[in-house]
Amino acid sequence: MKKILALILAILMVASLAACGGTGDATKDTAAAGSVYWLNFKPESDEALKEIAAMYTEETGVKVEIVTAASGTYNETLIAEMDKDNPPTLFVVGNTAAVNEWKDFCYDLKDADITKELNTQDYMLYDESGKLCSIGYCYECYGIIVNKALLKEAGYEIEDIKNFDTLKTAAEDIHARADELGFDAFSSSAMDSSSSWRFTGHLANLEYYYESVDDPEAWKQCPAEIKGTYMDNYKALYDLMVVNSATDRADLAAGGLDSAAEFKDKKAVFYVNGNWEWSGLSEVFAAEDLTMIPYYCGVEGEEKAGLNCGTENYWAVNGKAAEEDIQATLDFMKWVVTDPEASAIAVGTFGVMPYTNAVESTNPFLAQANAYATAGNYTMPWVTNFQPNVDAYRETIVGAMNTYNADPTDANWELVESAFVAGWATQYKAVNE
Repeated sequence: MKKILALILAILMVASLAACGGTGDATKDTAAAGSVYWLNFKPESDEALKEIAAMYTEETGVKVEIVTAASGTYNETLIAEMDKDNPPTLFVVGNTAAVNEWKDFCYDLKDADITKELNTQDYMLYDESGKLCSIGYCYECYGIIVNKALLKEAGYEIEDIKNFDTLKTAAEDIHARADELGFDAFSSSAMDSSSSWRFTGHLANLEYYYESVDDPEAWKQCPAEIKGTYMDNYKALYDLMVVNSATDRADLAAGGLDSAAEFKDKKAVFYVNGNWEWSGLSEVFAAEDLTMIPYYCGVEGEEKAGLNCGTENYWAVNGKAAEEDIQATLDFMKWVVTDPEASAIAVGTFGVMPYTNAVESTNPFLAQANAYATAGNYTMPWVTNFQPNVDAYRETIVGAMNTYNADPTDANWELVESAFVAGWATQYKAVNE
């Protein structure tokens, strides 16, 4: 009998210790009850995130699954995954339209430990009730990446390019001498889903941004309509890119082009993209070999322009997930931004993370963005994040731009303008009425 009582007491003691977290690391014991499923928005980060996930699982025993949506398909992938028995616990809600669509699924992050790690209040998205639906996990910049050595070989210095006219002069001259030089001005501007976002999203920002400067009150939230005031400026820069390239603009719709590879192979001076490309480009270039210039498009005063800076990468936690999975996800998020090794890998792929204890970025393009700002140049925030019903909106623009590229007439350009302006109103109504 005494042996039985002793055994019972021993079992109860072990259970008590386990319940109190008295056996080993408390974080590991509580987190291990749940699991994490991160539906990743950034294809270029897939490999790095899977490395981080494996590290965390090895350290804590918590299963972390990384699934990466194909470029340009995130929203439709998210819809499909949320309908499954094991939906994502961590996903992206990156703009006001996404907040409106997914707010009921978003866990309120206002008092979460991960939120306390942020070093800025700039990257928080709330719903109309005041719930903190998502928080930024990286800060980015984009513009036109420049190979300074090739530019110099063509007879120009980076200081020569100060506005659209000087960019146009250099690009057209380089394109005209491409056979002689052995490289062209711009790398290809493919319009398939792996690349079109550079033009229907990023490049489009110049139109929205300058409209927002003209009427800041109208752009405090997503406007029901836009004017298209700066579509001529958008057209000027877009035409400059696709005309002064080795790829015929009529071939852009077919896809199968690799702009990054062309740039890495030193086949072009200019490459339209963002700071996230640095990890790949660093395989070929040193930081001092490259720089990033603004979207010069002929707007008055653009000599004082800086880069497009912001983010659409906002973490949201699935509030409809099991309680233990929510906690496991919150623990994982905090670990990513505080663990030196994990945050180093994350910063290596994201560029920078706005968290106090994350490692500092060494990304030269982000340094360039800061240099512009320090010199008094204006930063162009990501007004693109207001695009309503974003996938449908951009799909219509892609179709119109493909028509225009196949036959670049004024009439076909009007289709592009309509897709931008009338398409905005149409998609706004689709999600708000």
